Amino acid sequence: MSDRPGEVLDLFVIGGGINGAGIANDAAGRGLSVGLCEQGDLAGATSSASSKLIHGGLRYLEHHEYRLVREALREREVLMAKAPHIIWPLRFILPHRPHLRPAWMLRAGLFLYDHLGKRKRLPGSRSLRLDHRQGLDPAISRGFEYSDCWVDDARLVALNAMQARDHGAEILVRTRCIDARERDGLWELTLEATESGERLTRRCRTLVNAAGPWVEGVVRGQAHRHSRYAVRLIQGSHLIVPRLNHDERAYILQNTDRRIVFVLPYEEDFSLIGTTDRRYEGDPSRIEASEEEIDYLLSVVNAHFRTQLSREAVIRTFSGVRPLCDDESADPSAMTRDYTLDLDTHGAPLLSVFGGKITTYRKLAEAALEALSPHLPEMQPPWTAEARLPGGEIGDHAASEARLLADYPYLDARQARRFARTYGTLCRAFLDGRDSQAALGEAFGAGLTAAEVDYLIEREWARSAEDILWRRTKLALRLTDSERQRLVDYLEAAAAQGTPRPASTGASPRRTA
Repeated sequence: MSDRPGEVLDLFVIGGGINGAGIANDAAGRGLSVGLCEQGDLAGATSSASSKLIHGGLRYLEHHEYRLVREALREREVLMAKAPHIIWPLRFILPHRPHLRPAWMLRAGLFLYDHLGKRKRLPGSRSLRLDHRQGLDPAISRGFEYSDCWVDDARLVALNAMQARDHGAEILVRTRCIDARERDGLWELTLEATESGERLTRRCRTLVNAAGPWVEGVVRGQAHRHSRYAVRLIQGSHLIVPRLNHDERAYILQNTDRRIVFVLPYEEDFSLIGTTDRRYEGDPSRIEASEEEIDYLLSVVNAHFRTQLSREAVIRTFSGVRPLCDDESADPSAMTRDYTLDLDTHGAPLLSVFGGKITTYRKLAEAALEALSPHLPEMQPPWTAEARLPGGEIGDHAASEARLLADYPYLDARQARRFARTYGTLCRAFLDGRDSQAALGEAFGAGLTAAEVDYLIEREWARSAEDILWRRTKLALRLTDSERQRLVDYLEAAAAQGTPRPASTGASPRRTA
């Protein structure tokens, strides 16, 4: 990192979650010079703590969020085509409990869900007779089935950042913006590397504040402006438990408080249970599941399944905060998940992003750049709807796995499956030229080797074991404590030896003031 006196970026983004990475990617692909800073790791907060779904939001229909659901359903189709390696179809079972919602209401909601947006790739909904094979309480004998999609949320962020870099964007991780001042009609930013304390400056024509839970603080603090909107932080917590069901379907469970809880197949051997909705007023970087939330999620699941889960069954919990635009709703579940873009043109343009959901990140990015278009006259047309994300040229998962096993016969089936569903074609960057497991270098366990770790450091901004084991992969669920410690030791040795870090400076044209 270094200062660049005289260089002026068209756009700079504060925040490396899905909205920030999506805006940076779209802007860089339109020929703009772009920078982005993230105070921690990419997807280090809200964007890696979601329920891992690309979905229209069936329950939003009850709150009459028809525009949001329609846009999300349309985006579901677009994103499946853009990133088939990390997004794939998922069928959901909705058990019917007559005392909560009548069958006619569920049928009507699913009919709307099937037809509100364009649905070309996914099968529609249908009625079900449930039996012992689903593992549900015997009293639950009827239900419905419908389609949505699974996504590896943290990898979706990383892939957008990588594509932005491929188009010339500068991506600075573990770098926070500590001040933003307007000088001569431009923004002058003071950035600080969180690990070294090194400071640098960047100048830009437009500034995007996509800081998620910190969005309001950035407006008032770093940018020294007044915010027209307030953010309300809503906590959502999840549990990881041993696999509850043995097919590939998920469950959407109704509860007496009229909320719903998902039970999702997770990493083959586990189930992911979530989420909660409660107001949060603490530090977003220190959020964790409360005892009450754990009990709540377990009680909803235990009301539906024969196998009863205890606290001891919980392998891990994780929590995030949804930074929703405060619509003064008394019920957190009823607060809109739609996004609000606040453009302040009293001086150099500042665009702040409030709310949003991972499914609609691409449309949010397009809307953000449309709002900024009067200030960026050289911007080229939208392009992201048709462009695949890095690694997405796979056809389908089965074909991708088969090609990997044919081209690299030393891989075992589990490795090939994980590489296909984590990297798509990107895994060839660390597999090409190697002819054996030994050639992949030190083995840390669960198929993770030095070749993969080095790739993640050099090309995907990974620094820590947490970056690698929870956000770039989910192998923390499979490594032992001693294997994890060996990875930590390896990363420390690599950092001490100066293992190359990813090139953060792109090739976008730099303009002078």
